[in-house]
Amino acid sequence: MGKKTVGVKKRLAKFNKQNRRAPIWVTLKTKRKVVYSPKRRHWRSKTLKV
Repeated sequence: MGKKTVGVKKRLAKFNKQNRRAPIWVTLKTKRKVVYSPKRRHWRSKTLKV
């Protein structure tokens, strides 16, 4: 991470925050229609355009 610029690090941090499951209250509110977050990704299988 030492060679990455501040902007790239900020975008990577944003993608890291997005890579979480959908909150439980969303699942309950939609009556289990929304079970997973559509922005979930695996770090090896999907490349990011940072």
